[in-house]
Amino acid sequence: MSNPSSLAFVYFMATIAVAMILRVMSVSPLLDQLNPDWIALVLVYWTMAFPERFGVFTACFVGLLTDVLTGRLLGQYALIYALIAYFSVKEHRRLRQFPLLQQSLFVFYFLALAKVIVFGMESLQAGNRLALSFWYPIFTGVLAWPVVFWLLRYLRVLTRLA
Repeated sequence: MSNPSSLAFVYFMATIAVAMILRVMSVSPLLDQLNPDWIALVLVYWTMAFPERFGVFTACFVGLLTDVLTGRLLGQYALIYALIAYFSVKEHRRLRQFPLLQQSLFVFYFLALAKVIVFGMESLQAGNRLALSFWYPIFTGVLAWPVVFWLLRYLRVLTRLA
């Protein structure tokens, strides 16, 4: 049988690839405003589930891939995902014990932190106004968190990773 550590990494990369596809997939301009940060949601799950295997360095690497994928300033998502991974790893024991509603509150803070950093960096480059659509991906991400959590947990249990 395969090494569970290498198998976990394969599943991690596969779920990150699916999240990246969902991130750049465009259905309509109206729905694009509602598209949550799928990559951040998947990172939160895996850093909570396996904090010893997936941490800040892995999140930074995924962030660099996301920067290249989305055409953003290089290092922007690397910083954001590294911060999210740091707080997820630091609080993973507590987060695991929380029900999904309380975990969703943490996810709200993570996604809001990411959006505020992106908004701040964009504001440094050019003057921006904070529109109501700024909050849509945060709220849809919080609503999507239970689905992401249960799908990835089902995958983990199905493959007997831990």
